[in-house]
Amino acid sequence: MNYDPKRALELLQIGSGRDDAIFREGQEDAIRHIVEGKGRLLVVQKTGWGKSFVYFIATKLLREAGKGPSLLISPLLALMRNQIVAAERMGVRAAAINSDNFSDWANIERSLIAGELDILLISPERLANERFSTKVLASVADQIAMLVIDETHCISDWGHDFRPHYRLLERIVKTLPPNLRLLATTATANNRVMEDLVAVLGPKLDVSRGDLNRTSLSLQTIRLPSQAERLAWLAEQLSTLEGHGIIYTLTVRDAQLVTAWLMFRGFNVKTYTGATAENRETLENELLDNKVKALVATAALGMGYDKPDLAFVIHYQRTGSVVEYYQQVGRAGRALESAYGVLLSGEEEVNIGDWFINSAFPTRQEVAYVLEALEEAPEGLTLNDLLMRVNLSMARIEKTIALLSLESPAPIVNDGKYWQLTAARLSEDFWARAERLTALRRVEQQQMHDYVDLPYGGHMRYLVSALDGDTNAVTTPVLPPLSTVVNAELVQAAIKFLQSAIHAIQPRKQWPQGGLPKYGINAQLGPRSIAKEHQAQPGRALCVWGDAGWGGKVKRGKYHDGKFSDELVIACVDMIKGWSPQPKPAWVTCVPSLRHPFLVPNFAKRLAEALELPFFMVIAKTDERPEQKKMANIVQQVRNIDGSLELNGQPVSHGPVLLVDDMVDSRWTLTVSAWLLRKGGSGDVWPLALSQTGYDA
Repeated sequence: MNYDPKRALELLQIGSGRDDAIFREGQEDAIRHIVEGKGRLLVVQKTGWGKSFVYFIATKLLREAGKGPSLLISPLLALMRNQIVAAERMGVRAAAINSDNFSDWANIERSLIAGELDILLISPERLANERFSTKVLASVADQIAMLVIDETHCISDWGHDFRPHYRLLERIVKTLPPNLRLLATTATANNRVMEDLVAVLGPKLDVSRGDLNRTSLSLQTIRLPSQAERLAWLAEQLSTLEGHGIIYTLTVRDAQLVTAWLMFRGFNVKTYTGATAENRETLENELLDNKVKALVATAALGMGYDKPDLAFVIHYQRTGSVVEYYQQVGRAGRALESAYGVLLSGEEEVNIGDWFINSAFPTRQEVAYVLEALEEAPEGLTLNDLLMRVNLSMARIEKTIALLSLESPAPIVNDGKYWQLTAARLSEDFWARAERLTALRRVEQQQMHDYVDLPYGGHMRYLVSALDGDTNAVTTPVLPPLSTVVNAELVQAAIKFLQSAIHAIQPRKQWPQGGLPKYGINAQLGPRSIAKEHQAQPGRALCVWGDAGWGGKVKRGKYHDGKFSDELVIACVDMIKGWSPQPKPAWVTCVPSLRHPFLVPNFAKRLAEALELPFFMVIAKTDERPEQKKMANIVQQVRNIDGSLELNGQPVSHGPVLLVDDMVDSRWTLTVSAWLLRKGGSGDVWPLALSQTGYDA
C-alpha cells in the first residue's frame, strides 16, 4: 500500500489543531512503516513525543485505503480522552470498551461488527474476557488491519509496570498472521526490557528509538525527612512557582493530607487518586484549563495524561524505580522551554516502598491457602467463598487467583462464577520469576536512593544512563535550583496542622453477609442494616499510626512505655472540644483487652477525669482472640469479633457515652461495642481512637 505524505501531514495538522504543525523526528517514518506494511514496529519515544498520532493517523490512512479497523490494547483508556478527541478531529471513529462505560458496550460491539468503527480501544483485561474474545473479536479478527499495543513495556515482567493480563498478548502475538500490521509503543524501555519485547513481539521486529533527554526539565532532589518539613517546603515554594503542575504522593492518604494542608494555606489544589474515579475527567480538565494550581495525585495520574504546558512536577516522596520517576516527572515541560521536576525524600518512603515490593506477588503460603481451599471444594468457589475460607484480604486473593489463572498451563480456571482447580500444577518457574523480580525491585529502590543524593545538575544524566539512553546530549539545567531551606515557622504550622487534622471514623451501617451468629444476628435471612438506634455515631481518631503529628507518641506509648502520655490526654481533650459531639458525652467507657488489660482503661480513666466525666468499665472480653489487624478481610474480621465482647453486668448509664480504644482498623470492634452499649440502654455512642492504622495506597 502506498503512503501519502501530504494527507498524513494534513491529518496531523487537523488533529493537533495547528496549521503549522510538522512531524517530530521519527513520527512520519513510523507512520510510513506501518502503512506500507514493512513489518512489525516497536516505537520507543519519550513522553509527549506523540505516539498516539502515529497510530491514529496510520489508522485513518488504512481506512481510507479500504482496509479494516484497528485494535488498540492499552491500560490507559480512562486517561486517553484528549487523544481520542484529537483522533475524532481527524475523522477517526474511535470507541473504547472499559469499566466506565458498561452501558455502551453492546452498541460499540455492534458498530465494530458492522464496520462503523475505525479503531476500538480495549484493556488487556477485556481481551482476556472469554465472551468478548469468542463473540465479538472472533467475528472481526480476519478484518483487523492493525494491532496496536500501547504501553508495551507492560508485557515485560522486567518492566516497572508489568501488568499480568498483558501476558496474554505474548500468546496472541505468536498466533497472528505474519502480514498483520503490528505497532507497539512505549516511553520506558531500557535494554533489558527491549530484549524481552523483541523476543515476545518478533521474530522480525524493527525498533524506532528516540532520544530520552529532556532539555526543558530542571531536576532537583531535596532530603526533608519529616512530613512537616515537606509540607512547609511545598507551601513556601508553591507561592512563588509559576504555572501549574502535579504533586505526586505514594499513597491515597498522603494525597489527601497534602491537599488538605495546601488548601488550608490558601492554595487551589485538588486530589486525584484511584478513589476519585468518578471525577477524573473533571479534575484532568481543571488542570488542563489552569483552573487549579496543582493536582495532588497518586500514580493513578500517570501514563496517558498530557498537558503540554505543565510547569512543575513535585514528588512528596521518592518513587520505587527510575523508570516510574521518569514517566511521572516527564509530564512536565513538554511544550515549555523550562519546567521544574523536584523530588522530596522523606523517612516513611522506605517502609511504603517495602510494602509495595512485598505485596507485588503472592507468597508461597498465600498460594497454598488458596489452592488448599479449592482442593477441598471440587465444585468450585466464588471469590466470597474464598474470603470465608482464607484469611487473606480481597486484594491479596484477587492478585493470587489472577496470577495463577494467567500461568500456562494454569492451575486454576474460572467458569464465569466459580474458581476450580485444573490438572496442572504450578511450575517452579512462577516462583523463580517472583524472586527475580523482587530482587530487581530492590535494585531499583537502591537506584532511587542514589538518585536522591546526586548534586544539582547530575539528575538527567543519571536517569538517561539508567534507561540505557545516550547521555551525550544531556545539558545543564535551565532553571536555578529551588531553595532547600525550610521556613521554621511554617514547619511549626505544619506540625500543628498535623496534630489538629481530622481523622473521621465512619460508623458501619450494615452487618456483613452471614451476620454474627453468636450474637443472634443472621444477615442472610433478615435485613443486613444495623438498626439506627443501635449504630455508633461518627467518631474521631487523634492521628494516623506513626505520623508526624501524634502518631509517633501513640506508637511509643503502646510499644515502649506501656502507657499513653498525659500529652495525648490533653490532645484528645482539645480534639473533643473542636469536635463538639452533640448530644455531649455524659460518661466514658472503653474497649477491653486481655492482651493489654490496663493500657486503654488507664488512658480512658485519665481522659474522663480531664473531661470531668465518670468512667465506667461495662464491656468485657469473653475470650482471647487474635488482634483484628491480623484478620485480613471483612469475613475474617467479623468472625474474629463475633461473641468476643459482652456487657459485664455493671449498670449501663443511659446518657451519651464516649467509647475509647487505642487503635481502629476494621471498625468492627467499635461497631459491636456500640451495638452492645445501645442494646444495654446507653445513649448515643461516640467512638474515639488514638490512631488509625495501615497504608492506603
